[in-house]
Amino acid sequence: MWEDHASWWIDGFTDGADPEYEEQILPLAAAELDGADSILDIGCGDGQISRMMAARGAHVTGIDPTWNQISVAHKRGGGPGYLRATADQLPFADASFDATVACLVFEHIDAVDAAIAEVARVTKPGGRFCFFLNHPLLQTPGSGWIDDHMIDPPEQYWRIGPYLVESESIEQVELGVYIRFIHRPLSRYLNALTERGLTLERMLEPAPPAGFLERAPEYFEAATIPRLMYLRLRNDVDI
Repeated sequence: MWEDHASWWIDGFTDGADPEYEEQILPLAAAELDGADSILDIGCGDGQISRMMAARGAHVTGIDPTWNQISVAHKRGGGPGYLRATADQLPFADASFDATVACLVFEHIDAVDAAIAEVARVTKPGGRFCFFLNHPLLQTPGSGWIDDHMIDPPEQYWRIGPYLVESESIEQVELGVYIRFIHRPLSRYLNALTERGLTLERMLEPAPPAGFLERAPEYFEAATIPRLMYLRLRNDVDI
């Protein structure tokens, strides 16, 4: 599906097209990756995080399993190197990178345990893993803003789907574009990360940024509901 619909991502979420990236994700990634000399961008897509960090002087490698994404990343250039690879079989030696980053990627990965093991393997001891997720609780399949006028007085609330159930869903993200998501509870991720020696240092649940709310006014009433979760983890494994 990502191969078929790569243009949906490239056209709608890169090169300044998406306010959540421009106002929230990219500034946070820049701050959290600051000071890392060597960076691996897992699921790099067209390479916007990779290009940003290369422009700041880092040596960046981006990997993605999708040929269409890697092709566009190469064309857009900007300094990083790119490879077609999957997160669960990274083609790098142990302790190759000061920092690894995965931005809105793991909710599409089947082999989550193998992928986390690979992150721990290729990140240097003491290095960081910058982990961005669609919020596992509030973006659970079936979640969403409910404006209930069937009761008196009407109620507005955020409905949460079956959070504790690991599940796969195929969502129509826009007309004719279907993307596969895998929902997992936060505990599933954290336990897998800590078992591999990745220790949580920071957790953020930012509110949707102003630019997103301007383009999606239906979210104004739900502006206290985060769409994003960010975790910074330190690799405590001494390989």
